[in-house]
Amino acid sequence: MGAGRSVGGVVGACVVAMLTVGAAALTVGAAAAQPLPSDDGPILGLGEGSYSSVPVPAGPVATGHAEAAEYAENNPDVAPAGSNDFACVPSEERPHPVVLAHGTDSNAYSDFAALSPLLAASGWCVFALNYGFADGAEDYGTGDIRVSAAQFGEFVTEVLDATGAEEVDVVGYSQGATVARYYINELGGGEVVDRWVGIASPSYGGTFYGIGAAVAALPGATDIVEGEFSVALVQQLQGSELLTELNTPTDTVPGVRYTTIGSEVDEVIQPAGNVALHGEGAVNHVVQELCPQDLTGHFNMVYDPFSLQLARHALDPDRYAIGECTTVALGTGIPELILQSNT
Repeated sequence: MGAGRSVGGVVGACVVAMLTVGAAALTVGAAAAQPLPSDDGPILGLGEGSYSSVPVPAGPVATGHAEAAEYAENNPDVAPAGSNDFACVPSEERPHPVVLAHGTDSNAYSDFAALSPLLAASGWCVFALNYGFADGAEDYGTGDIRVSAAQFGEFVTEVLDATGAEEVDVVGYSQGATVARYYINELGGGEVVDRWVGIASPSYGGTFYGIGAAVAALPGATDIVEGEFSVALVQQLQGSELLTELNTPTDTVPGVRYTTIGSEVDEVIQPAGNVALHGEGAVNHVVQELCPQDLTGHFNMVYDPFSLQLARHALDPDRYAIGECTTVALGTGIPELILQSNT
């Protein structure tokens, strides 16, 4: 649930399960080059089978997911523009730094090379972590989400210490929304987080057009998917142990303002209503309800101008409108991602 290999990781994992029971299918995606921590991007947190790192230096602004994924593959551990300036001092208008959490089989740059510079230009101090690089994996966002959430929490502490802020706001994309929400709800992060914004959040997981349910029902199928792809992918299936834990007895905690941004044509989270939260005070936006002609889906959301402006609105609804509605064709960005992930 991110970019690059994530197209193959999400669709391909379901395909592997189907192949196991004799069904023929087509996988999409290829292994990306393995990023390693650079001298400028130190390892921040080590956990049970995975590590996180702070990416630097900053890369260029990107306008598409495939473009960003390719740049990230060629420049491991680069940060999205406008992020990770630990000398940034929050202003009175923007007292809360914004901390970003990326998706599955992905990294901070590939998922936030458009949102980070937008928020930085709007006056926020922005920070982004690469988390959850599992042993034997080929990218970040593959390790156990519980461990990734702890790594994210360590990073939030670093941001608070560096900036002197009392609280942060967080924006998570795809798996990153769950990582950040696990930190808030289960690891005490609610004490230092004011706003949580989940873009294409797998709040109640995905069935992947019904294939996920088949995986869950077949003995040993989840182990195959986990072994072939990642534990994080299995944890995002509808009905997973982790999501049940996270959403019981409620999917929110007091004191944090939650906003989800979803799409009716999400290629990953099916049913699309699984993005929404149900706890008290949660606000749930659906792109097509606000802009019917914008048919952006899961992989394009963090590069869709309307969705990006909607995320900024969620962070500061008093200052920013939901954004200008423009036409976006169904499937925008998918062919480019497929091509990028196979070259």
